[in-house]
Amino acid sequence: MSKSSIYGLTIDQLTSWLEEHGQKKFRAQQVWDWLYKKRVSHFSEMKNVNKACIQLLEDHFDMHTLQQKIKQKSSDGTTKFLFKLKDGNLIETVLMRHHYGLSVCVTTQVGCNIGCTFCASGLLKKNRDLSSGEIVEQIMYVQRHLDEAGQGERISHVVVMGIGEPFDNFENTVDFLRIINHQKGLAIGARHITVSTSGLAHKIYEFADINLQVNLAISLHAPNDELRTRIMKINRAFPIDKLMKAVDYYLEKTNRRVTFEYILLKDVNDHKEEAAQLVKLLKDKRHLSYVNLIPYNPVDEHNQYQRSDQESVQAFYDILKKHGINCGVRQEQGTDIDAACGQLRSKQIKKARAI
Repeated sequence: MSKSSIYGLTIDQLTSWLEEHGQKKFRAQQVWDWLYKKRVSHFSEMKNVNKACIQLLEDHFDMHTLQQKIKQKSSDGTTKFLFKLKDGNLIETVLMRHHYGLSVCVTTQVGCNIGCTFCASGLLKKNRDLSSGEIVEQIMYVQRHLDEAGQGERISHVVVMGIGEPFDNFENTVDFLRIINHQKGLAIGARHITVSTSGLAHKIYEFADINLQVNLAISLHAPNDELRTRIMKINRAFPIDKLMKAVDYYLEKTNRRVTFEYILLKDVNDHKEEAAQLVKLLKDKRHLSYVNLIPYNPVDEHNQYQRSDQESVQAFYDILKKHGINCGVRQEQGTDIDAACGQLRSKQIKKARAI
């Protein structure tokens, strides 16, 4: 029987499980401390935990469900990890260095069914959801990688923007958020965590209701239905009007700013006309909106798209700013490695199939 990852349990779930298996309640906090504060690599290293409890954990759980297959490091310090899961599937995780700290981008699914026509993640269809433990373990692996470097560095920010649609794996994503945010664990602040969705409107309502205080980002990429449907098939199920109603509910419920991600594609969605439409779409949300303009990372399989030129980017930005829309152009990282999300994984799977 395949063991599940110990990192998939919230502190409450761990407490209940240990009590159900004859252990005292306080054992959960001891185990939690060894996992997230001391970051041990084996259950046997938990020195103040009794042997019976350690044996119980070893019989039922695994601490290593990821195996590093490839590590790429960019000249700017960005590090991309390709991990092999227990079932042989591949996922990506990225460590990024910013002036404000260290950020990790995690994957939530093996493959993606959203089908954005510009995205490397969707080149390979969804195989399965990741468990909450497999998502948490991406953070733990990168943090141990930092620990081993001996510089005392700590992951301070997390973005859930890797392969897959987080809200299509909602429960596991939420458990992941609760685990990494817990004050007696990794204690990554809620306001330092961002979850990105392609626009699953019904899940935005649900996310608003649980009020985790983490940041929400919407992959918008077009300001009208005709264009958005052309480049993002999810818009057929959740057109912009339905999406914006969900966003309005989120804003009213949480009073937290929403980031709108907008990848600029040359001669597709980067005209002054689209900029004006975006202003109109967001004008009543200006006080709680931020538009993140993203330079496109070309993908071989999506050669119909090119990166917008600097003049178009500047003109688009200027129109938004002129009309009071908070916005910025994302700083590029990892451009000298397989920068686009899912690109490294896709290349490795193709290579394996060719052998």
